[in-house]
Parts: sequence; C-alpha cells; structure tokens
Amino acid sequence: MAKQSTLEERFGLCPYATAQSLISGKWAVLILLYLGEGPIRFNELLRKMPKMTHATLAVQLRTLEENGLVRRVQYESIPPRVEYSLTEMGEKFRPVISAMETWGKEYIAQMRGEAEA
Repeated sequence: MAKQSTLEERFGLCPYATAQSLISGKWAVLILLYLGEGPIRFNELLRKMPKMTHATLAVQLRTLEENGLVRRVQYESIPPRVEYSLTEMGEKFRPVISAMETWGKEYIAQMRGEAEA
C-alpha cells in the first residue's frame, strides 16, 4: 500500500496535473523538442538552447530523466561521451509538442492581427 500512496503523491490522479508537473520546467518542452530529433550530446543541446546555463540544463535533463521522459547513455570511451535521447514515453509526447506548435503559431498570428488592427 505504501508504494501506491507514493505514486499518488508523486503523480496524483489527475492526468492533466500529472502532465503539467512532468513538463513544468521552463525549458522542458524545448528540450523534448530537440531530443525528438534524435540522440544528442550535452554540449550540442546546450548550444541549441537560448540563454541557458550549463547548470540549468543539467538540472532540467536530470528531472526529465527522473520522470522517465529522457534517457541518458554514458559511453565508456576516452574522453567519456554522454548522449541524451527520448524514452518510449518521451517519444509519445512528440504529438503533444506538434500540437503545441500549431496552437502557438495560430495564437501568434491572432495576436499580431489584433495588434495591427
């Protein structure tokens, strides 16, 4: 019974609140978007992110990994190499990101239209 209550505390029972909590980081959606393009190394991802510090990206990736959306693979090579990619559950989030893009474009167009009127 303790395991069930822990799950409920962490994720709750509401699917909307659960989804929101999983992607609540300021950069989470953008990170998931870039990882959807395929495995990427930390510094490559950092270069793609606007005005993000190394520490912030590390925290966001760690959180997404803990939430089961991102996979971290460390290769035992010299120098060490680490790649990040989406997990199966992270891949299932890609249509949501696509829908957000469509909605965001429509919203921007509407707001521009209203501002010009």
